[in-house]
Amino acid sequence: HGRTLLSRAAEIGQITVITQLLQKGIDPDMKDDDGRTPLSQAAAEGHLLVVFLLLRQESVDPDSRDEADRTPLWWAAEHGHKAVIESLLKNKVDPDSTD
Repeated sequence: HGRTLLSRAAEIGQITVITQLLQKGIDPDMKDDDGRTPLSQAAAEGHLLVVFLLLRQESVDPDSRDEADRTPLWWAAEHGHKAVIESLLKNKVDPDSTD
């Protein structure tokens, strides 16, 4: 799927790798070939700590849409990750931005 290293680390919840990549200046909002961001990957898999870390990055757009027009909030809801949904909503995600 043409995922970036950061997206793959977010998908599998590798907080240490993510922290190291961010410290090296990797763009935390870089999209993969499907238009998904690391935040979207972490939200879909329910990795709450990764979601927290990514939301703290100034350049991360929590309402970013992928090629299918889906947001991180949509992915979290689709997979039933209540804690991630709550975290996203507390961080000023637009609840009306989902499809």
